[in-house]
Amino acid sequence: MLDTPPQALPAGKSVAQDVLTSLLSTIRLSASVQFSIMAGGEWQVDADPLTQGLLREGRATMPFHVIAEGECWLKIDGESVAVEAGDILAFPWASRHQLGRGTCGVPIQPGFDLPERPWRAIPVLRYADDPDTRILCGFLQCDLLEFQPLKTALPQLIHIRTKPTGAATWLRAMVRQMVEEIDNPAGGGVSMLPRLTELMFIEILRSQIVSSEPHTAGWLAALSDVSMSRCLSFLHSEPQRQWSLANLALAAGMSRTALAGRFQALIGTSPMKYLRDWRLHLAGVALTTTQDPITKIAYESGYGTEAAFTRAFRRAFGHPPAAWRRMKTEG
Repeated sequence: MLDTPPQALPAGKSVAQDVLTSLLSTIRLSASVQFSIMAGGEWQVDADPLTQGLLREGRATMPFHVIAEGECWLKIDGESVAVEAGDILAFPWASRHQLGRGTCGVPIQPGFDLPERPWRAIPVLRYADDPDTRILCGFLQCDLLEFQPLKTALPQLIHIRTKPTGAATWLRAMVRQMVEEIDNPAGGGVSMLPRLTELMFIEILRSQIVSSEPHTAGWLAALSDVSMSRCLSFLHSEPQRQWSLANLALAAGMSRTALAGRFQALIGTSPMKYLRDWRLHLAGVALTTTQDPITKIAYESGYGTEAAFTRAFRRAFGHPPAAWRRMKTEG
């Protein structure tokens, strides 16, 4: 039985919004790089997802492009998409893709043309005397992209058009500010752009999840399912509680059999494994953003002992918490 009643949940769509809020609130970029390319005429670039040593290997990495000026095409997975100024392209699975203008453009290779780091200003690579297309390119690393229930819900390509008025107004203003930081660098500009990139990433994910088409399975489908969104909200709002299948089912007003079956059918895992993965994600955030001792993080993650937490963390991430913290914060 539950020791105390779980927090009361609002009904309807706000329950799913609570889950989304808890997820997005954990976003912290562990690393990011940004640079700008300017091209004219016909050109093409194979946007290899490899970061050419710019970022730490072994981390979930998402390439992105912001079309600041002009227009071009994007090719991914055999499909071609027209993109224009104001468009934001993000690739949660680091999928290989190409950008270009025309049909037989000159290949350009920004990854090999970048200067040695550290950079005192955002690099601008010019590939034409009179460029008509400008793209802000970058890579970001964020541990949330390693949270599999979310990652499997994201497509190969997130394409957001900010040019029309409406919900994208804030993103459009952010694109302008990012371009301004490059064109008119001021003190701290190199550190300002990663902050803007982090905000852009949060808004991209939020927009993608909120505006996605209905799904029959997966994390997004669970958010739109009344019973499952209640379960997820309980697990996200009180991860430290000693949940069991029995008391979670009781709180959600379902039988244990119905809860286990529905959870597995929609999300592809069990409620307890989902809870474990969410706890360990939160522990990873705490390890990299606080100086809290591991014993405290273990307790707040719902583990009774540091030893139990260490075993679970090592199984999930391949390293014990202390070593993993050093790798993330020092490497």
